Formats: sequence, structure tokens, C-alpha cells
Amino acid sequence: MLDWHFDDSYKAAYAVVAGTDEAGRGPLAGPVVAGAVILPEGLILDGLDDSKKLTEKKRERLYAEITEKAISWAVAMATPAEIDEYNILNASQLAMRRALDALDPKPDFALVDGNVCRDFPMAAKCVIGGDAKSPSIAAASVLAKVTRDRMLVELDGQYPQYGFKKHKGYPTKDHMLAVWRFGPCPEHRRSFLGFLEKDAEKLAAMAAAEDGK
Repeated sequence: MLDWHFDDSYKAAYAVVAGTDEAGRGPLAGPVVAGAVILPEGLILDGLDDSKKLTEKKRERLYAEITEKAISWAVAMATPAEIDEYNILNASQLAMRRALDALDPKPDFALVDGNVCRDFPMAAKCVIGGDAKSPSIAAASVLAKVTRDRMLVELDGQYPQYGFKKHKGYPTKDHMLAVWRFGPCPEHRRSFLGFLEKDAEKLAAMAAAEDGK
């Protein structure tokens, strides 16, 4: 449950406190996107929660409210190529650092969702399950999720054969089968596609079953 005093407890020691979170660590395709938010003291956003617990409609409503009322907000990403080069953990950290760096004013303290805070240019605290505890982290998670989902809907227009609009790049049965049928597109994370070899026989059987319908 969100604690609306959680972020404020750090403001006695730090002038500008921001929260950051990412969306898209698990998908086979698309970037990992991070949000970063500085919320005004005392602001309460009705219905705010971990973005994964919210409906799309609620996320969109909160996105509009957060971007209107935040002192500062930003989104940034790490590309599929960067995910392949650095690995998903390091790419997620990179995206969060980029989002924090885009804030104005610059934060001197960051609340970071998860158990890793790596190479942040300001004081930072890892908050495990932070999107269910910290309002600024929860707000950042909404910005990241909405932004990434919108990007995948756009990618669906470029690569309609993969169904990005439906599954947002996550490894659903239909998505894995589409990658097996058509091969990866430039937005796929090559380091996430080991199933193409590992599950080749299973995918072939699935394709044959689909074709036989």
C-alpha cells in the first residue's frame, strides 16, 4: 500500500527527491522504458498504484494527471541493441539514469525501484517493491508503462505480423510463434530469442497445428 509520507521522509535531508522505475524488462521486443518523477509535497493522486495493478484506462488517466501536476517528469529508454550489449539489468539502470538526468530541477536524491542502484550521479536508495510503497516511484512506473505501451502500438503498425498491439512484446505463445514463422524484426532483442533454437520442435508442432485449423 502506498505511503504518502514515504517520499517526504527524505526531504529533510535532501532538497529534491525523485522516484524512478522502468517498464519492459521481460518482453522479447522493444526498448526498456524508464520514468522519473518529482512530485510536489502533499500531492495525492487518486488511485495511484503499481502500474501493473492498474487497468489501461486508469493508467492513461493517471498519466495525464501526473504529467500535469508533477514538478518535473521525464521518460527515457534503452534500445533493444543496448539491452543486447549491456544485458537487461544494466540497460534498465541506464534508462533510469537517463530519465533522472532529464529532470529539471535536478534531483539530489533518487528512490529507485528494485534492489540495484548502479552508477547514479546522485544519492540513491533501492526500494524493493517501491512501486507499491513510494508515490513518486509508482508515478514513474505509470509514465514508463504508458509510454512503452504506446510505443509498441506504433510498432504494430510497422510490423503487424507480430501482434505487438496485443501483447506489447511480451513472450506470449502467439508472439513466439510469430518470431519463429517470420524471424525477428529490428526491434527484437536478440539475446532474448534463445527459445527459437531451444524450442524449435515445439514451435514447429505449434505452427503445424495452427496451419491445420
